[in-house]
Amino acid sequence: MFWDKVSPLYDVFETVYNGKVFNGTGKIVAAMIEPTDVVLECACGTGAISKFIAPVCKKLLATDYSAGMLKQAARKCRKYPNVLIRKADITDIKCRDDRFDKVVAGNVIHLLPEPEKALQELERVVKPGGLIIIPTYINMSKGTGRAAVKFLEKLGADFKKQFDMEAYEQFFKDMGYEDVEYTVVEGRMPCAIAVIRKK
Repeated sequence: MFWDKVSPLYDVFETVYNGKVFNGTGKIVAAMIEPTDVVLECACGTGAISKFIAPVCKKLLATDYSAGMLKQAARKCRKYPNVLIRKADITDIKCRDDRFDKVVAGNVIHLLPEPEKALQELERVVKPGGLIIIPTYINMSKGTGRAAVKFLEKLGADFKKQFDMEAYEQFFKDMGYEDVEYTVVEGRMPCAIAVIRKK
């Protein structure tokens, strides 16, 4: 699996290429978390966002489909007793309805063949009034972003979609989400954090 193979080097690539955004995204997401929150993070990867959420929440369940990525995330979060690391599929979350105060899915929507299934699952497991937080690289807007995507595709990454800001907003409208708030973390490859409040 591609993500298992790249997991030991992923943070190095991100930090060198896009460090400001890589770290800035986690800080902004963490600012949306309350000390009483039970949080689900899907596609946690190497724990880049997890390490910022863990110190500020009551409990974090950090999940990913890649065992290699989970190994890196576990290493990053081992000092936090409130973190559970588990293998899971974002399109089939094995949790009851209305379970979490916040759900986070960072930089995964563009990799999924059926992103609508993931959004349905995220909405199902978050409590009414809870937040669905979806940071995604908007790599079509800058030449350097496109170059990085081409490089990752040569290594074996499979991007199903690519977004600029307009396309990202349209993506959520097409999925039926009208009231979405966006925060953009600017950098070499910007990241747009979409936030949906479950009604």
